[in-house]
Amino acid sequence: MKKTVKKAVFPVAGLGTRFLPATKASPKEMLPVVDKPLIQYAVEEAVAAGVDVIVFITGRTKRAISDHFDKAYELENELTIRNKTEILKIVQNIVPPHVEFVEIRQSEALGLGHAVGCARAVIGDEPFAVILADDLVDDEAAGCLHQMVKVFEEWQCSVLGVERVDPSETGSYGIVRSNSIGNSLGRVEQIVEKPKPENAPSNLAVVGRYILTPAIFDKIENVARGSGGEIQLTDAIAMLMNDEPVLSYEFHGKRYDCGSKLGYLVATVEQGLKHPELRESFKTYLQNLDLD
Repeated sequence: MKKTVKKAVFPVAGLGTRFLPATKASPKEMLPVVDKPLIQYAVEEAVAAGVDVIVFITGRTKRAISDHFDKAYELENELTIRNKTEILKIVQNIVPPHVEFVEIRQSEALGLGHAVGCARAVIGDEPFAVILADDLVDDEAAGCLHQMVKVFEEWQCSVLGVERVDPSETGSYGIVRSNSIGNSLGRVEQIVEKPKPENAPSNLAVVGRYILTPAIFDKIENVARGSGGEIQLTDAIAMLMNDEPVLSYEFHGKRYDCGSKLGYLVATVEQGLKHPELRESFKTYLQNLDLD
């Protein structure tokens, strides 16, 4: 029987130091792009792909994330009293009621591989997605994860979401070398964490979307600490490739690197230009903006 992806892991324990002081008391995943926080865009993408169990790997200061997806009795009561029915519907329908949220505390910041490994008890013997909320992927036809789930359902093996980056930027990503098998797909032959441009096997970067088989958990437990002294998911995937195929998939859509200030600003502007309430007035403002 073919398996499908019903669970997604969201590593959200990072400190968000690149956005200090904004992230001193608020998680970087709660930074708003127009009127929704980054984490909501990511969760909506997962739910649209058929995921119904959301697993947050959190840190000590990340309570606001789970609160955002919880019922807000006081707020809903106040909106009801004031007859603000439209806003009330938005608050009540952030995610469908059938979606389950699980929160797991990552006791130490030991890397992405360690964060994913923390979810083992919840994931069990099932395939699962990993989504990094820093990467906001906009695709109006079908979400990035939805595309990857379709690939997994056909091939029944791990799938890495990838895109081509400037060769000078390879030191910021996990980089793969793949043999093309058609339809934006390749079989991964090599994966390296943050190589210098002169050592990179290609400019094909893994960008915050993964579908993994449960075999990855044994690899995470046995992998040595890698770049930065952390347990790297990239290194565990390299071990996994010795036992089973791993595919790369060049997804359709535009990725915004909201882990950087410039990427976050670009996402805010471009999403603002698509917002049904704001796009015309915002476009007029930008057209009349004096940049001198």
